[in-house]
Amino acid sequence: MEVKGISSNVYGYIRVSTEIQAKQGYSLAEQREEIESYCKTKNYNIIKIFCDEGISGAKANEDEMSIDREGLLDMLSSLKENSIQYVVVLSTSRLWRSDFVKILIQRELKKNHVDIKAIDRESYSIYTQNPSEVLVNGMFELLDVYERLEIALKLKRGRIQKAKEGGYAGGGAPFGYSCRRGAKQFIINEEEAKAVQRVFNLRHSFPDMTLQKISDYMNLEGYKGRNGAKFNVMLVKRILDREEFYKGKYQYSGIESKGSHEAIIKEWDISRSTFYRKVADHEEEDKPIDFG
Repeated sequence: MEVKGISSNVYGYIRVSTEIQAKQGYSLAEQREEIESYCKTKNYNIIKIFCDEGISGAKANEDEMSIDREGLLDMLSSLKENSIQYVVVLSTSRLWRSDFVKILIQRELKKNHVDIKAIDRESYSIYTQNPSEVLVNGMFELLDVYERLEIALKLKRGRIQKAKEGGYAGGGAPFGYSCRRGAKQFIINEEEAKAVQRVFNLRHSFPDMTLQKISDYMNLEGYKGRNGAKFNVMLVKRILDREEFYKGKYQYSGIESKGSHEAIIKEWDISRSTFYRKVADHEEEDKPIDFG
């Protein structure tokens, strides 16, 4: 929608498909001149005029549902960042010559709330409803949904397979572990691991202690969260929720397996409020904690 007194940001787009068309029809320079003159009359602010030379307006890759025009693609990909309201063209034939390309371009424009200003058709708008276009758009929307579902299913299958093999199926390294760049295996972060052990020690020694109280104890005793941050209730909860993971087990989507990571908590002896964990290449028992 145009607002009086406010200049709309617009892109221009020019194209010729052949040398013959450039000679017999409007050349790139003539198209540019027409667009600049039109925008001056309308008080439009031209951000940039994009250009494709020697490329057909019907050129598209129907198998990959894409358009092979560099200038056009550059324009469509930058609509949002410059708050563009209109794309100005001499004629819509500069943008498309096939219904397939037309639908693809209009869908991208509509996603960014952009309309077309065609100099040869003053009243033209992509938001004017056409029954056949509604049908085709509906088909494309279904294809979008299907594509997103396919991607989600592939990711899910990959994560399930990884979980069966004991590997971590997603996200960054849990607190208590690190993962070197390019590596697929978690290694214990000794400082964080001590904090994880202390959280479980407090929970098993004092089952009624609130998460806030545990967090307060951790800060009082000088334990730190990731990157030196203070302990907080959410971190305590995340640690406690991952008890099985810290014991060396891995659970994902109903699958439980022996994790490929080293356990931080080996075994609990609740009656004595002590636990065991593997340290270096041998096992040792930590001393019971004296709570005074």
